[in-house]
Amino acid sequence: MDAVKVAQTLIQKQSVTPEDAGCQDLMKDWLGNLDFTNETMIFEDTTNLWSRRGTENPVFCFAGHTDVVPSGPEEHWTHPPFSGLIKDGMLHGRGAADMKGSLAAMMVATKRFVEKYPDHKGSIAFLITSDEEGPFINGTTRVVDTLEARNEKMTYCLVGEPSSTKLVGDVVKNGRRGSLTGAATVKGVQGHVAYPHLAKNPIHTVAPVLTELSKTQWDQGNSSFPPTSFQVSNINAGTGAGNVIPGTCEINFNFRFCTEVTDKVLIERVEAIFEKHNVDVDIHWTFNGQPFLTDSGNLVEATQQAIKDVTGRETELSTAGGTSDGRFIAPTGAQVIELGPINATIHKIDECVSTKDLETLADIYEQILVNLLT
Repeated sequence: MDAVKVAQTLIQKQSVTPEDAGCQDLMKDWLGNLDFTNETMIFEDTTNLWSRRGTENPVFCFAGHTDVVPSGPEEHWTHPPFSGLIKDGMLHGRGAADMKGSLAAMMVATKRFVEKYPDHKGSIAFLITSDEEGPFINGTTRVVDTLEARNEKMTYCLVGEPSSTKLVGDVVKNGRRGSLTGAATVKGVQGHVAYPHLAKNPIHTVAPVLTELSKTQWDQGNSSFPPTSFQVSNINAGTGAGNVIPGTCEINFNFRFCTEVTDKVLIERVEAIFEKHNVDVDIHWTFNGQPFLTDSGNLVEATQQAIKDVTGRETELSTAGGTSDGRFIAPTGAQVIELGPINATIHKIDECVSTKDLETLADIYEQILVNLLT
């Protein structure tokens, strides 16, 4: 079977996060036939798979997720979102690009490689979760904790996130920024707008704080990362009445931060700014992951060479974009990159991927295995 047919089969399984809907069973059957040892890890509502062929180092791991975001109203789709329909050279369906296409390419590449090199060096592994698009509590991070507890390490990890922009393989993510979220409740005193001296408006008191936070330069960035950014995502206050001063103001904000600063430093600086303006506030912090960077090494070199060998083009290394499960794997010491199909339609109505790109991606994945394990 080629990568397109495997991707079709996966897309037809309605694995809306955190459901796996049998995707991992299909993968286990496929990998089991290649002498992989399959280990299912279920944590709460999440199904995870750790599958490994071989016992020696180095350990090359394909990482990814079987869950997809909801399709939204199906009547808005040109083709049913779980049909896996192919038309005009495009494979349509939720998860086609993010990331069932990548999973299919990984499986086909592994089969071809193992059949050609049954006695390859080291080990090949798959770390698959059904909790990447959800709260990411019981997925990859729990599997990594389990592996770490038994001192089972990955040397290299390729995450199949859709990294490409215009041509498959034109961009490889060799790192990601960290993410820190704050939920602030600014306290005031509710009252009538005609008697402001009897009230305290939290919107007014927090306004200079937001101005200072938005204008603060947190760091200069570096050669691999842009400067840390601060963004307010939600503000909510008021009762809905036009003559009531609100008693509280709720503000949600997020930092995407680089390796020049830490989450601890950001928290300290934010709290100091609130204190400087004498604002009564409670802040709940959610840490979503540290930044990571694989700026050089065998994995980056093997990937760049594979892309050039298969497509004839050079690739760009980038740390732009959101977070991925790579943030849970990199702290173990593994070299981590992300490489997948074009990301133009991910999470959109009519998500799709080029069938030709999937075959090219499988060829690239196979060549990476050749470069590292032969």
